[in-house]
Amino acid sequence: MTTDLRLPVMALTDERLQTTSFCLAAAHGARDDPATGGGIAHLLEHLLMSAPVSDGVSFCEHVERRGGHANAQTGLDTILCYAQVHADDADLTAELLQRTVREPQWTQELLDSERNVVLQELTAAAADPSDVVQDAFLSDLFGDQGLGRPVGGIPEQLTALSLDEVCAAHRDGFLAAPMTLVVVGPRVPEPLTGAPPATARAALPASAVPVAPGRGVPRWPVDEEFCWVVCGGLAPRAGDPDGLSYRVLAKLLGSSPASLLYRALRNENGLSYAFQAWSRGYADTGVWRLLAGVEPRNASLLVDIVRRLLDQMARVGPTRAELDIARRQACMSMVLDSETPLERAKLVAQRVRAGRPDWSLEQELKELDSVTVDDVRRAAGRIAEDLRITVRPEPR
Repeated sequence: MTTDLRLPVMALTDERLQTTSFCLAAAHGARDDPATGGGIAHLLEHLLMSAPVSDGVSFCEHVERRGGHANAQTGLDTILCYAQVHADDADLTAELLQRTVREPQWTQELLDSERNVVLQELTAAAADPSDVVQDAFLSDLFGDQGLGRPVGGIPEQLTALSLDEVCAAHRDGFLAAPMTLVVVGPRVPEPLTGAPPATARAALPASAVPVAPGRGVPRWPVDEEFCWVVCGGLAPRAGDPDGLSYRVLAKLLGSSPASLLYRALRNENGLSYAFQAWSRGYADTGVWRLLAGVEPRNASLLVDIVRRLLDQMARVGPTRAELDIARRQACMSMVLDSETPLERAKLVAQRVRAGRPDWSLEQELKELDSVTVDDVRRAAGRIAEDLRITVRPEPR
């Protein structure tokens, strides 16, 4: 028996594959949490994957019993639910995934159990300054609402949530959001044949995103042995072609031994072992950030080096060779994801939800290859002009 739940579907068939991968992307995330329900989207994600869907068994367990893999993740404005199974199990998996998303069977006992799991997850994250500093950076940038709220949730607000509130958030928030189910496999699973095609969502205007005033350079926690620093600023929204130059800038200042930052931090100054840079777009804005771990006594020097490199990129840009390396790295990241079926499903689902239903890997690779020195200069200039800096742990 199959259930026609009519999720919008994008199917990418490859007869050489022996597996089928699914990724459901819903345009709903932590920024949609109510003012007094911080973390409800994250809790919904847990409940969807753990609720009994057939024979008292959850969707995740059904998949894992057949040797497959299933999981989910919550972001600021997207929830992803995904699975990879043998192609022989694709029909059943497609039916169960749709059922668990549309018609979850939740009880108070399940809510209490998963809420405890989430609270333990938050406790573990709170003990890791490299996690804490990223939430703190977004809070410093956007304030205590919308994009500035922690994705995982606020423990005291999670504890107070009722089953009725969670069900209402699922019905009125999650199910009302635009969704796309991407399938990568040798054929379209039978329960998905005839499903409506995936469509793009409209972007929100950039003016809808309030940004908090900058606070300058923080005081460093000199009584600590180690700290984590985030430097960054606003970037273009998801789907905006200008966002590609910010991704190339992240490669120029990333963790690769071929990056300018690696050369300055590790080779020339021996300052930081762990650092990375990335740019992420949301429905109406984006954020470029650089995360680095450093001894507090060297934090000022680290920030000075980041500022110097951003200023250099803003004034003269990268050399032709440096730009070619960074573009090649950005392209290879895409290619590597696209050659792994489950990662490809996630990649396509996120692009469609970002407003690009006709997205193709080939087109984005061409766009990345077209990023110019001037494009990078403009991106670096915008970040450098209002560079935000956050550190954790905070000084005592």
